[in-house]
Amino acid sequence: MEAESIESLTPLIQSADQWGEVLLLLPLLVALEAVLSADNAIALAAISRRLHDRARQEMALNLGLLLALAFRIGLIVAARWVLNFWPLELAAASYLLWLCGRHLLLVAQGREEGIDGDEDGDGLSTGGGVAGHGGHVSASLAGVVATLALTDLAFSLDSVAAAVAVSDRLELVIAGGVIGVIALRLTAELFIRWLERYRHLETAGYLAVGLVGIRLLLRLGLPSFVPPEWLLLLLVLGLFTWGFSVRNPEPAA
Repeated sequence: MEAESIESLTPLIQSADQWGEVLLLLPLLVALEAVLSADNAIALAAISRRLHDRARQEMALNLGLLLALAFRIGLIVAARWVLNFWPLELAAASYLLWLCGRHLLLVAQGREEGIDGDEDGDGLSTGGGVAGHGGHVSASLAGVVATLALTDLAFSLDSVAAAVAVSDRLELVIAGGVIGVIALRLTAELFIRWLERYRHLETAGYLAVGLVGIRLLLRLGLPSFVPPEWLLLLLVLGLFTWGFSVRNPEPAA
């Protein structure tokens, strides 16, 4: 006699099957979030550095990612309707390309003025048009929080689509998203420190943001020409290798 034929054991067996699925799929979803969010983390770190006080940076990350979590859960719940809504994909792609282009323009302007953006070793960011000196204006906490949440939402289109493809269990995908946001918060704080040490890392992060935007545009307009995920990851890895290639000089004692 098989255990499944015993009515009293059926709920227990079904529960075991459910927990087995959780134990199998949850780490996979978390790993998927971590891999797809590496470029997201560096972008959020660069954005939060517009606030030149560490306590305000941490507050912005906490509030921004809390708002981002609410957006992610809403995106997951509405995934079947939202993920195929082309105006949202177009808006997300345009926003990411705007972020990338704006940073590159500010860096180019900084070089013309002899400032060189954030790559002059002073640890201050021109991403978003803010820096501590040289005539730049400091960003507001509310503006940085909103930018963090919107940036994560734009990045979430890919990660949520991948997570929903792995499992159709809503609670699992939401749990993976929550853990992914927590990991993103910790990773972004680590990147803030690295951005102060490596000359090209911020620009590498924004170029990775641009790559994600281009991929979203291709998926929308030319789906047959969308590069595979592994190629995007290789390109991002190459950008990060360049980003970590040159350290800023240590400040004189």
